[in-house]
Amino acid sequence: MKKLLYKITLPIQYLLVFLFIVFEEFIWEGIAVPVGEYLRSLRLLQALERAVRRMNRYLILVLFVLLFGGVELAGVTAGVLIVQGMLLPGFLLYGLKIPIAAFTFWLFGVSREQLLSFAWFAWAYEKILAFLAWLKSRAIYRKSMAAVHRLKADLRRIWQKVKAFLPAGEIGLLYRLKALYCKVRNELRRNKIQ
Repeated sequence: MKKLLYKITLPIQYLLVFLFIVFEEFIWEGIAVPVGEYLRSLRLLQALERAVRRMNRYLILVLFVLLFGGVELAGVTAGVLIVQGMLLPGFLLYGLKIPIAAFTFWLFGVSREQLLSFAWFAWAYEKILAFLAWLKSRAIYRKSMAAVHRLKADLRRIWQKVKAFLPAGEIGLLYRLKALYCKVRNELRRNKIQ
C-alpha cells in the first residue's frame, strides 16, 4: 500500500517542486526581489510604511487580502491565457502582476505583527511555512535545485564563450542592458545598506 501511495504522490511532488523552483529561482529571485528592493527605496513607500503601522489591523487585513487575491487571480488568468495560446497577453499580465506582488509582500513585511494578530491568519501562515519546509526537505527538491545550479553554471560558461567570439560593438545593446541592470542592482544594494 505504501508503494502505491508513493507512486501516486511522486508526480505531484515533482510538479510542486518544479513550480516552486520556477517561482522561487527565476521569477521571485530574478524579478520580484529587485523590484521589491527598488520599491522599498522610494521615499513615498517609507512615508507609507509609517502610515501602515498606524492603520487599524482590520483595514490592513482587508487591503492585504484584496491585493493578495488580485495577484493570485492575475497569475491564474495569465496561466490560462498562456495555455490557450495567447502568449503575449499572458506574459504581459504576469509581468504586470510582479510589482503588485512585490508591494503585497512589502505590505506583509510592514504589517506582519498586525496580520499575525488574527489567529486564523497566523495558523494559515504557519501551515504555509510548514508546507514549504516539507517541500524543501524532499530529495526531489534537493536534486532539482542541484540540477538548476548546474544549469545556471553551464549557461554562464556558454555565455562567456559566446561573448569571446562576438565583437563588442555588435552586442552593444546587451552591454547597455547589463550595465543598466548592474547600476540598478548596485543602487538598490547601496540603499539597502543605508
